Amino acid sequence: MLVLASGSPRRREILSRFIREFRVVPSNVEEGCSVQEPLECAVQLAKAKAREVHGRVGGTVIGADTVVSIGDKILGKPANEGEAFEILRLLSGRVHRVTTGYCIIHNGEEITGAAVTEVKFRELDDDLIREYIKTGEPMDKAGAYGIQGKAGLFVEWIRGDYYNVVGFPMGIVWKLRELGFNVMSR
Repeated sequence: MLVLASGSPRRREILSRFIREFRVVPSNVEEGCSVQEPLECAVQLAKAKAREVHGRVGGTVIGADTVVSIGDKILGKPANEGEAFEILRLLSGRVHRVTTGYCIIHNGEEITGAAVTEVKFRELDDDLIREYIKTGEPMDKAGAYGIQGKAGLFVEWIRGDYYNVVGFPMGIVWKLRELGFNVMSR
């Protein structure tokens, strides 16, 4: 049985486009890294999530974690509206990176990887940022935005995997295919 070690509705929805049956078992791993490099951080958290869930339920487990960074600064999920405002103000008019690390535990083997996508935001005025925050969308997302929602308007361009920015890069689905899962079964 395939297990998604995440409670993210976005990850669940994307995986369900390719795999008919899987189980969702959110991990009990605390957010936060012991390393500050975005790619290492994302992979470290993905491994921890996959290992924790695999230890409880077995099977083939997918763990993933998405990190948004600008320069060398990792931008987590905002704790409040003020923090969401500051993050979005920082992203305004600039290029940032979205990194999703993943770990698939299959037949006792850990397969890890990551996808990195560059995203350029348009210049955002303070009123627009406040209106967006009022929607509630930024509050549960790394980088304080969801590209698949109203914040798609903010994006001038992306370079890389769109699904990575949503939180579930196609590289994971491709690896599942290589492991023998029928990804066209929907």
